[in-house]
Parts: sequence; structure tokens; C-alpha cells
Amino acid sequence: MREGTEKLEDRLRLGERQGLESLCHFKQCEDLKVKYNEEMIKRKKLFNEVQEAKGNIRVFCRCRPLNKAEISAGCSTVVDFDAAKDGCLGILATGSSKKSFRFDRVYTPKDDQVDVFADASSMVISVLDGYNVCIFAYGQTGTGKTFTMEGTELNRGVNYRTLELLFEVSKQRSDTFSYDISVSVLEVYNEQIRDLLATGPTSKRLEIKQASEGSHHVPGVVEAKVENIKEVWDVLQAGSNARAVGSNNVNEHSSRSHCMLSIMVKAKNLLNGECTKSKLWLVDLAGSERLAKTDVQGERLKEAQNINRSLSALGDVISALAAKSSHIPYRNSKLTHLLQDSLGGDAKTLMFVQISPSDQDLGETLSSLNFATRARGVELGPVKKQVDTSELQKTKAMVGF
Repeated sequence: MREGTEKLEDRLRLGERQGLESLCHFKQCEDLKVKYNEEMIKRKKLFNEVQEAKGNIRVFCRCRPLNKAEISAGCSTVVDFDAAKDGCLGILATGSSKKSFRFDRVYTPKDDQVDVFADASSMVISVLDGYNVCIFAYGQTGTGKTFTMEGTELNRGVNYRTLELLFEVSKQRSDTFSYDISVSVLEVYNEQIRDLLATGPTSKRLEIKQASEGSHHVPGVVEAKVENIKEVWDVLQAGSNARAVGSNNVNEHSSRSHCMLSIMVKAKNLLNGECTKSKLWLVDLAGSERLAKTDVQGERLKEAQNINRSLSALGDVISALAAKSSHIPYRNSKLTHLLQDSLGGDAKTLMFVQISPSDQDLGETLSSLNFATRARGVELGPVKKQVDTSELQKTKAMVGF
């Protein structure tokens, strides 16, 4: 009897020891998993820093949900988000084949405006540090470009959140920096530049000029000085309301122009006197779909042709930058000419590629993703601070140099 009890106790002790060993092993696995995840986050952060140092165009991909009309029509989703957290996106093409794409960020339909802006915010702040920045949304009509950039009054987008952040950071830095922030809202419509903040009728043709220090500007456009976030929404709404919109087969309220918000920042370092003059472009591009898909005629056809020509010119600029060509064809369209300062070798650039999940839009989705992939391969070179030489000359004159 005693022998049986001892054997039972031995088995219990053995089981307890094995249980403890299993628990320790499980805990070690969990610890390793945590450490691995932490290491991956660090590696991703370092990779992003290296990419920014190289000056690559960063590309974020955002997919909208299926809309009511697509659901009613029985459309299926062709986008696979299984590896979205790692920046990977799968597209279920014809048959059983799947095409994979990799970007700096991938947003699923569940991600909101806060998530999207959180990843763009560090680049936005760069304009306060004296760097030119360009953020633009690209994709076919109806994929959410305007929602990402403008948002709504209850769910604001990148434009408003950008200015909100700039005021917040400038206030935090008020002991060491002074800032002047002004805003212009333009559109490129049928290869003509329109000032969306101009209040009265004007026959003056707006043209792009190059300043003595090399920067590009449009003389005569309204530059609205904004001193607090309360003034911003009115300015942005005025510009949005004046934008050209039209109807086509793809979207009942399709934007027929490129809407371009320019934020000019003059900064002065109160400690050493250094002045910078930098620019941030926030661009909602017109839809990139093919003419056959829109089925337009007359004036709408002319609009669509001009949109496609300017987007083609943007593609040519990106291809030339990727090939490190000695000539970059910025002047082939008003769009690329305006963005020359912020698409060149000393600026920071972020592209939102907006896509539809619907199988009906598969061709356009693949076209957009291929364009975005080419853009992500562009290596611009190190960014350069935009020192305001005119202010430097004034200071030298004052001290007698």
C-alpha cells in the first residue's frame, strides 16, 4: 500500500515538474514573441528613417469599403488585407492568381481619419522645420481621395488636421520660434490655374513664375493669413465650394480638377536669427480612370483629356526621377510645374494611393497600384532646409556686413 502511494506521489511530483517546465517554456515563448515584436517595430522605425534620409517618395495605400450600390449589385471584394500591418496588400486577379504589393502603410476600410493622419503627421511637421513637403492623393474617381484630404465637418481629413497640428506645434515652440502661416487654394482645371479664394471676377491669367532664389510661385493669388484654427475651416470650405465638379458614369459628383492647398510657412529662430521659408502642398488629384470607363462627351471629354494629360505628365516626372534623368519634365503640365519645388530632390513627398475593393474596378485598381509602386521606387536624395536668403541679406545689412 505504501509502495503504491509513493509511486503515485512520484508521478504527481513528475507531473508538477513537467507542468512547471511547460509553463516556463510557454512563458519563454511569450517573452520571445514580445521581444520579437518590439524588435520588428524598431527595425521598421529605422527602415523608415533610412527611407526618409534617402529621400524616397513614401506611399500609403488606403482602400474604401464596398458602397451600397456595389453591395446591391453583388460585387465581390478583390483586396486581401491579411498582411496589411506589414504594409502588404494582395489583389485577387483573374482566376486564382494573386498579385502582391508592398507600401509604407496599408489602411483597411476599418481604419479611420485619425489613423491615417497619425502616420503622416511627422512629415507635416517638417514644414515648420524649414523643409518643402508635398502630400497628394491619387486614384480613380470615387475611391475616397477627397474624403482623405478634406473629410467632412464631423470627420475632418488631412488638410484640416495638418493646419491644426501646425498651430499646436508652433504654439509649443513659441519661446524659441516665431511663425507666419498663410494659405492659398488653387485648382488646375483644363490646364488653367484658378484661384479658389478670389472673391470677385477676374480676367487676369494666372501663370507660374520662378523667384530669384529658385522657388516657384503664382503672382496674384490670394494668400490668406491664418492665425488660429478657427479661421482655417472657413478658408478650406470656401476653396472646396469653388472647385469645379461634374457628373460622369463613375461618380455623380466627380471632381474635374486638381485641387491644391498651399501652406506657406515663414519661420524665425529667436535664438540664432535663422529664417526659413518653406511650403507644404496638399493635393487632391482628379480621378485617374480611363476615358472608356467614364463614357463622357463634349466639355466633359475635354476635361477628362486634360486630367489624363496632366496625370500622365506626373507619371513622366516620377519615371524621370526614378531613372535619375538629367532632365525632369516638370513643365509639361501646370500640375507638375506647380509642384516642382516639392517633388524635386530636396523635398519630402508622401503619396496616398486610393483604391476600390470592388471586382468591377479591378483594372483601375491594378493601374493605380502599379503607378504607386513606381512612385515608391523614386529616390529623391537628401532633403534640404529652405533658408530664407532675403531675410539673411536684411540682417547682414542691418549689422553692417
